[in-house]
Amino acid sequence: MKTIDQIKFSGKKALVRVDFNVPLDKDYNITDDNRMTAALPTINKILKDGGAVILMSHLGRPKGGPEEQFSLKHIVPHLSDLLGQQVQFANDCIGAEAVDKAKALGNGEVLLLENLRFYKEEEKGDKDFAEKLSKLGDIYVNDAFGTAHRAHASTAVIAQFFPNAKHFGYLMAGELANAEKILNGAAKPFTAIMGGSKVSDKIELIEKLLDKVDNLIIGGGMAYTFAKADGGTIGTSLVEADKLDLALSLVKKAKEKGVNLLLPVDNVIADAFSNDAKTDVAKTGKIPDNWMGLDIGPETVKLFSKVVEESKTILWNGPMGVFEMEKFLVGTKAIADAVAKATDNGAFSLIGGGDSAAAVAKFGMTDDVSYVSTGGGALLEYMEGKELPGVKAIND
Repeated sequence: MKTIDQIKFSGKKALVRVDFNVPLDKDYNITDDNRMTAALPTINKILKDGGAVILMSHLGRPKGGPEEQFSLKHIVPHLSDLLGQQVQFANDCIGAEAVDKAKALGNGEVLLLENLRFYKEEEKGDKDFAEKLSKLGDIYVNDAFGTAHRAHASTAVIAQFFPNAKHFGYLMAGELANAEKILNGAAKPFTAIMGGSKVSDKIELIEKLLDKVDNLIIGGGMAYTFAKADGGTIGTSLVEADKLDLALSLVKKAKEKGVNLLLPVDNVIADAFSNDAKTDVAKTGKIPDNWMGLDIGPETVKLFSKVVEESKTILWNGPMGVFEMEKFLVGTKAIADAVAKATDNGAFSLIGGGDSAAAVAKFGMTDDVSYVSTGGGALLEYMEGKELPGVKAIND
């Protein structure tokens, strides 16, 4: 793997693609800086070597041009605090100001470019746009795992302009190494926990995992599709009505492959999608009309937790319920506790980005698991066996 450990950056300008797509509140305060702190080891290595750092990132989903709410200038004060020095800012990512500021950047200094997605050429993977970006630095470093599955100008196309000077940053290298540990070096018993709303979002991953895991736990909204497919009543719970046959085929495949497939046996139900709703507990497949399942029930918590705690490798992707609401976070919190307990007992646990990462962060348990991925979509695609453009571009 071509990592930045193989290069000395003294006197060089490193053009680093980071994923600083962080959430901001209405006053532009950063509400979660994990993606920024995750990139610090790479930035600090380059600075320590005596190099200069030019950072490029996207933020949000601007629609065809600059928008104040998506300007990366809002993160400059916090990034400056994290790095212990004033970070310079260019009001564009290409053009005269970006070129001049990059050229004037001294060793040990950091420049942040404006949002790449203010140009539609970024997401289109435009070669000319990528070439303009490439002229700002001597060495290209990709440390943006969260966008590695996108064939964008700054994540994949740009690498061709650095045929002998393209490397993975520490975050990218760590993400790939930990994913490989799950895919090809998992100690047994290996348990995968799949949650979230849709079976269709995880189908390829589930099918891939059926060849690798000992236990497959399914919770969250997708579990109601399985319950409905089994002939149960699910009230107004979330369901993919066109995926019932798919759910049954997954149950069949798990049985054929000797995988212990665990589905909820009971559910916390509510009469409305609200934290103020009236709640009850119902057996799986026996949810009354006009009620919906919003979390796994107490019996399921015990069942799932026991399996998780006895595991040696754990992959967790997706919550067990609507953990954002106080009344329906018990199941997700219990799984987090079980994963942490297993990890403390020597298991390797990988939290698969997205809502799972948000959940362990909410419960203050990020340091109690082995690794938390910064890229939900990218990790899913990598685990499904797909080639990530941002990874291929460095390896080619």
